[in-house]
Amino acid sequence: MSSFPISRLSRHGLKGAKNLPTVSSQTSLSARAYATPSKQKRRTAIVTRSSQGIGKAIALRLAEDGYDILVNDVQTNETGVLEVVKEVKSLGRNAFPYLADVSKLNEVERMVETSVSELGPLNIMITNAGIAGFGSHRAGCASNVRNKHSVAAFKPSHMLSHYTASKWAVRGLTISFALEIAAHKITVNAYAPGVVGTAMWDLINEEMGKKTGAKKGETIKKWSEELIALGRTSVPSDASNLVSFLSDPDSDYTTGQTILVDGGMVYTYGRTL
Repeated sequence: MSSFPISRLSRHGLKGAKNLPTVSSQTSLSARAYATPSKQKRRTAIVTRSSQGIGKAIALRLAEDGYDILVNDVQTNETGVLEVVKEVKSLGRNAFPYLADVSKLNEVERMVETSVSELGPLNIMITNAGIAGFGSHRAGCASNVRNKHSVAAFKPSHMLSHYTASKWAVRGLTISFALEIAAHKITVNAYAPGVVGTAMWDLINEEMGKKTGAKKGETIKKWSEELIALGRTSVPSDASNLVSFLSDPDSDYTTGQTILVDGGMVYTYGRTL
């Protein structure tokens, strides 16, 4: 789980956003023009860790929605990155591959600058690999930030204490960051998947099996049958469908939220942190 100091996020984010008008309490709701681009304008997005799994599904869904995509992952996943770029272009959108480790600030900054240079002003930042920095130092700034989360931010689990702690941190950062940049009409939300049929959950299933003696696949099968109300393991498109909405102008009045997409594993009943 990578982290990003909130002070750096504020400095770089607001640098790109300083020319955006703030929201006045005297302004009527109908007159507030949010920064989210309309469906008719050219739109761009960065999706981190998007060579596979949920990240790939998000990149392709946003391409279908009309976004040009900067496809990011680490060096070892270069082949997957190039494949996703090819798929995005086959959908009629532009795409640019960029290999970077989002736990390193300088690489994140260069990635954003490259996205602006190659694709145009940045509209959406999807931090699918934990928390990454964002900010446009040139032609514009992100109008939406979407953080990847997990059901672990609401429901801790044994053997996942470090993972759970990191996800609670993302949840808190999402709220704080949303409050910090709301005056610039930039929204910040997080999506929290449950048990998803991806390589990460295959590993969790395997490691838990070593401790409990469960055979391969039994842990996820048990959770799906006993803990998930809808009775099935999630697929990447469940998360990408939600991200599509959160990246659309229709979500302009939603900010600071962590939205569960878990098939009914956790019910918050309006609780806060």
